[in-house]
Amino acid sequence: MPAITLTVNGRRHSIEVPTEMPLLWALRDIINLTGTKFGCGIGACGACTVHLDGQPVRSCGLPVGQVGTRRITTIEGLAPDGGHALQRAWVAEDVPQCGYCQAGQLMSAAALLAKTPRPTDADIDTAMAGNLCRCGTYPRIRRAIHRAARGE
Repeated sequence: MPAITLTVNGRRHSIEVPTEMPLLWALRDIINLTGTKFGCGIGACGACTVHLDGQPVRSCGLPVGQVGTRRITTIEGLAPDGGHALQRAWVAEDVPQCGYCQAGQLMSAAALLAKTPRPTDADIDTAMAGNLCRCGTYPRIRRAIHRAARGE
């Protein structure tokens, strides 16, 4: 197996895995960053969302061999101290219930705010449409995104 170098949360990791291994499993099982969750395995639920060069992608269906030199950001790299505006807003709005989808929700929301700092409800609905929440916290997620956009 060839060594693959991934840049995750600003750190380089050289790993020896099959190039077809999904990025999700390289992150969780090899690099030991377990914040990114496995949900559906087909990229439909969003629990495995990470950023590649700032763009949200589903890591469960992305082979590590296709990542190349792009920078990967996981939930652990969003703000290691939990101080990201979205993380604070998530707590203030009491968003998490079971919490399983939250890493993916936060990563999608962070990509949205990076692109659209003052999103409308329609912007939020469009950006977050691919992230499923079994607990149905969608109204709280929307409020938290607006709160973070306002800098509260």
